[in-house]
Amino acid sequence: MSSPASTLASHLRIVLVRPSHPGNIGAAARAMRTMGLHRLGLVAPHAFPHREAVALAAGADDVLDAAVVVDELPAAIADCRLVLGATARRRGVPLPELDPREAARLAWDASAAGDEVALVFGNERTGLENDELKRCHYAVTIPSDPAFSSLNLAQAVQVLAYELRMALPDREPLAPAARADPPASSEQLEQFYEHLAQALVDIDFHKGRSDRTIMQRLRRLFQRAEPDQRELRILRGILGEAQRMARIAREGRAS
Repeated sequence: MSSPASTLASHLRIVLVRPSHPGNIGAAARAMRTMGLHRLGLVAPHAFPHREAVALAAGADDVLDAAVVVDELPAAIADCRLVLGATARRRGVPLPELDPREAARLAWDASAAGDEVALVFGNERTGLENDELKRCHYAVTIPSDPAFSSLNLAQAVQVLAYELRMALPDREPLAPAARADPPASSEQLEQFYEHLAQALVDIDFHKGRSDRTIMQRLRRLFQRAEPDQRELRILRGILGEAQRMARIAREGRAS
């Protein structure tokens, strides 16, 4: 059986979204490598590869060389069961909030169960946008002085990477509990949310009102429920049947 450190490293990835400065990518890679992490994802980096990233990685070249670069966040987290979004401020997206220690314990538990986990950091200036944060299951905020709460991107990565290291148990991980069906991935959940949003429109649920708040609450509901793949198929079957009946009703009225 693998060690706790290797279990965490094989299931957890650090994702940097729209990083502006290549030096921060390198410094984040160094922060990761010192804590035994090596899976780095980059979403639409401003400049990468770049010599400044290599310089500030200070030898963590293996992390940079293996970095996965994608254009959008959904592609970086598509197979993840748990997505934690690091944010320094409250946003318009109502997510359960964790401190770094709580987030690290949750990430370890999920990794030990064999789930893919992503810890997501936003752009240096703006952080995670609402559309990005809503794809996360939890918001993670580093406690800091309210009068000066600005953390460099690599510093934030280092704090979370340290807490992840400290969350490792001194024993081998327990064998993960058997699951009847595979858990739903982030990509599958996003496809379900799109289907749900369209179904609510098709049955005229909103009655002309904005659907934003309803969809945010429904996202939170299903994130807490943690549906597996079979459960999502059942739910999408229900949505499809509701859409079919709504279509029949509309056609009946038209005739």
